[in-house]
Amino acid sequence: MQTNFEFLKSFQTKSALVAAAIGGSIPLSWLLFLVIFGKGPFENWMFIPLGLIPFGGAIGGLFFYLMGFVWFPNDKSKLVAIIFSSVLYFLGIWLSAVLAFSITGHWD
Repeated sequence: MQTNFEFLKSFQTKSALVAAAIGGSIPLSWLLFLVIFGKGPFENWMFIPLGLIPFGGAIGGLFFYLMGFVWFPNDKSKLVAIIFSSVLYFLGIWLSAVLAFSITGHWD
C-alpha cells in the first residue's frame, strides 16, 4: 500500500501529459480525417465535437496512465488495471461523442 508521499514520488507530470496528449490525439486524428476527406464542407458546429471528443480521450489517456503505471505498477493487478482502463478509455470517448453531438443536435 502506497502512502500519499510515495504516490507523489512515483507520479511524473511529463509522463502524465504525454499520456493525455496521446489519448487526445488519437480521436482528434480520426475526426480530422473524417472532416478533411468527408463529402460535405466544414461547418461551424463541427468545432464542438473536435474539442470535446479529444478532451474525453485526453482524460481517458491520463486515467490509463494512472491506473497502469502509478496506482498498479506490477503483478497481475497491472494487467487487470490496463484492461479496465482501456475499456473506460473507449467508454469516455463514446460518452464525450454523445455529449458533443447532442449539444449540436446531430445525435439521432
